[in-house]
Amino acid sequence: MTSSTAFDPPTFADIESAARRLDGKAVRTPLLESPLLNERIGGRLLIKAEPLQRTGSFKFRGAYNRISRLDAGQIEGGVVAFSSGNHAQGVAAAAHAMGAPATIVMPSDAPAIKVDNTRAWGAEVVLYDRYREDRDAVAQALVEERGATLVPPFDHPLIIAGQGTVGLEIAEQADAADAKLDAVLSPCGGGGLISGCALALAERSPGTQVYAVEPEGFDDTTRSLVEGSRQNALDGAKSFCDALLAKTPGVLTFSINQKLLAGGLVVSDSEVAQAMAMALMYLKLVAEPGGATALAAALSGKFDCRGKTVAVVVSGGNVDPATFAKALSS
Repeated sequence: MTSSTAFDPPTFADIESAARRLDGKAVRTPLLESPLLNERIGGRLLIKAEPLQRTGSFKFRGAYNRISRLDAGQIEGGVVAFSSGNHAQGVAAAAHAMGAPATIVMPSDAPAIKVDNTRAWGAEVVLYDRYREDRDAVAQALVEERGATLVPPFDHPLIIAGQGTVGLEIAEQADAADAKLDAVLSPCGGGGLISGCALALAERSPGTQVYAVEPEGFDDTTRSLVEGSRQNALDGAKSFCDALLAKTPGVLTFSINQKLLAGGLVVSDSEVAQAMAMALMYLKLVAEPGGATALAAALSGKFDCRGKTVAVVVSGGNVDPATFAKALSS
């Protein structure tokens, strides 16, 4: 890292460093295009297909960038993470690759496919009640008990830099496709992916506007951008976008997003379900609810794509079959 402390935001050089570290470890996922979707929106739509990433989401990028930089003693002590599923799998896979024991704190209502896949990588899963227990406290107790290293889901410079490789690849792939990007839309939970992408695009595609897309009720980043300070998700809010249910933006991530984002967009669960169905129909791509929010914003008209070239990140594809079937039939 070029940053002097763990609290400094990453730089573009850190994203380039992460890209070198991930070369041959992470998948350089394709930027897909469908003429029929282009006709539907009246513009050009490029889809960054992170469901095709290792572990089925972008999260492996940040997790590997963080864990691969631990020293031998830290590797031996293992890692602890808390996650509803995609970060859990990314950390479990990265820890497995580095030979580090991994313990993952997951909500008891996390999708079964995410819990099973996390365990498949050899990680120990500790379940908690998201409505009555504090996941941070549960994870911190495990860190202290085991002498492990905490790998947070988004608010760490190495995590942000790793996720920023998505934006770096989008810029490079758009150039190769002779596409001048007017906008990039990305799902947003705690803000690690969107902040990393915004940093990369500010350097490689400075004329491109970058928007965070969130589910209704969990639009804390969108409202934070308007208010100029970190806001919380709405009390009692519910969404099937389980990957995007962070209660508030991260400190580091919001410091970046406040400077670089053009704004935030909010989509309903029904709009997300329709986007999941269209991703399968037109792109043959399985998208989980949280992963499909940016696509939903483009296809629903929440973002006006007419006459524009727009890239959207489909950030993950880890969805239970029953949830996916329900989305396809809605």
